[in-house]
Amino acid sequence: MARIENQKLKLVYLMQILEEKTDENHPLSTQQLIEELEKAGIQAERKSIYRDIDMLAEFGMDIIKTRGRGGGYYLASRRFELAELKLLVDAVQASKFITTKKSRELIGKLESLCSKNEGKLLHRQVVVTNRNKTVNEAIYYSVDVVYNAIAKNQCVRFQYFDWSIEREMKLRHGGKYYEVSPWLLTWDDENYYLIAYDMERQMIRHYRVDKMLHISVTEQKREGRELFENFDIAAYSRKTFGMFAGEEETVTLLCEESLTGVIVDRFGSGAALRREDAGHIAARVHVAVSRQFFGWVTGLGNAVKIISPPRVVGQYQSFLREVLKGYEGTGVSERNVRQPVGEQGTGSGETSGDL
Repeated sequence: MARIENQKLKLVYLMQILEEKTDENHPLSTQQLIEELEKAGIQAERKSIYRDIDMLAEFGMDIIKTRGRGGGYYLASRRFELAELKLLVDAVQASKFITTKKSRELIGKLESLCSKNEGKLLHRQVVVTNRNKTVNEAIYYSVDVVYNAIAKNQCVRFQYFDWSIEREMKLRHGGKYYEVSPWLLTWDDENYYLIAYDMERQMIRHYRVDKMLHISVTEQKREGRELFENFDIAAYSRKTFGMFAGEEETVTLLCEESLTGVIVDRFGSGAALRREDAGHIAARVHVAVSRQFFGWVTGLGNAVKIISPPRVVGQYQSFLREVLKGYEGTGVSERNVRQPVGEQGTGSGETSGDL
C-alpha cells in the first residue's frame, strides 16, 4: 500500500530531486532519476520520466536537458541565485544581533534554497565562530513583539540591561520597566535598534533590541505620530565606526567604569576586563591600530586613555598633535568654543541623539 501511495507522489518527488540534487554542473540522466525515485519506493519507466519532465516544465520549472556523454536534466533557475545566497549568508554572519546558534540555523535554511552541491559552496564560506555576536536569544521574539505592537498601534513595555564588568546582564534603573511608543526598527552599526517615542520624556529615543528583556504589548495607544511623519532615519543613524586597515595590536585601555557597556559592545564579551580602582576599569583588547581607532578613542574624551603598549601610546600622541596642528592659526581659542549642551552620551543605545 505504501508503494502505491508513493506512486501518487511521483511528480512531487521528482521535483524535489531536481531541486536538491541538480544544477548546471550536476545534471542527472533519465536512468539516475529513475534510481533516485526507486529510493523513495517509486517505480518509473523512461517514457513516464519524459512526460513528467514536460509536465513540470509546463508548470513553470526551468528544466534544461543537456546532450552528450554525462548529459541529463538539471534545474537551471531558482528563486535565489547562488551569488544572492552568498550575499545573504555574509549578511547573517556579519550581523551582531543574530546569535551564533541562530546564525547557523538561518544559514542552514539558506543552503536548502539551492542544490546540495551548491550548498557545500555556501557552507565553505561559513565562519561564525568567534564573531562578535549577541548572546540574547530572545531578540527574535522581541522583534516579533515590536512589529505586532506597530501593527496594532499600541505601546510596548520592557526592561533594559547593561553589561557589568563581570559580563553579566545588569538591569537599568533597578529593573524599572520602560514603556514607549514603537515606530521604527533599524539596523545600524551591526546592531538592531528600536526607534520610539518616550511619552514620559516627550522625545524620540532609541534602544538596542538585543538589550531589551521581558518585552510585551500594552493596551495603551501609541503617541508621537506627528514626529515620525517626516522622520529621516538615515540622518538619525548616520554616525558609524568605520572599518580601516591597520597593524593588529593588543592594547590596554583605562576607562571610566560607566563605559563598560561601550567596551563590551565594541570588542565583544570576550574582552579582558579588570577593576583598576573605585571608578575605573582596564580593558585589554585586540585592535587594528589606525586613525579611525584613535578617532574612536578621542570621541570618548577623558573617559578613556590608552596606557599600553608604549609605541601605540606614542602613535596616539602623534595623532593628537597632528590634529591640533591643523587648528593652528585659525584664530579660534578655547574661550570662544562653546561646550555641547546636554549630557555626554556613552553610545549604550538609550540616548536621544544619533545612534
